[in-house]
Amino acid sequence: QLVESGGGLVQDGGSLRPSCAASGRTFSSYVMGWFRQAPGKEREFVTSSNWSGSNTYYAASVKGRFTISRDNAKNTVYLQMSSLKPEDTAVYYCAARPDNGSRWPYWGQGTLVTVSS
Repeated sequence: QLVESGGGLVQDGGSLRPSCAASGRTFSSYVMGWFRQAPGKEREFVTSSNWSGSNTYYAASVKGRFTISRDNAKNTVYLQMSSLKPEDTAVYYCAARPDNGSRWPYWGQGTLVTVSS
C-alpha cells in the first residue's frame, strides 16, 4: 500500500514536499515514481528513482524544479517541488514497479497540489 501526504495550496513560486509512505511490503528494491493528473488531462509521468537514487528521471516540464528522493529505511519517497507554477496544479500519485518491469502495478490514492496565481 502506498499513501501520499503533504499536498496542499501554495502560491505561484512556492514550494511543497509531498511524501509517499509504503506499507505491507518492502519497496526498497523497487523503482518509485511520481505521476500527476491535472483536471481534464491524462495522467502523466513526473519523475522516478531506482532503489539507490543513482538513476533518476524527470519530465522536461519539471526538470530543475522538482527533486525525487527516498529513504529506504523508512520505506518513504519524497517529491521536493520548488518554483511551483499554476500549471503544476494536479493530483499527484506515488507509484512503484519492479526494477526489471515496465508496468506500474502499485499506486497510491493521490494528493492534491494547487498552485494559485
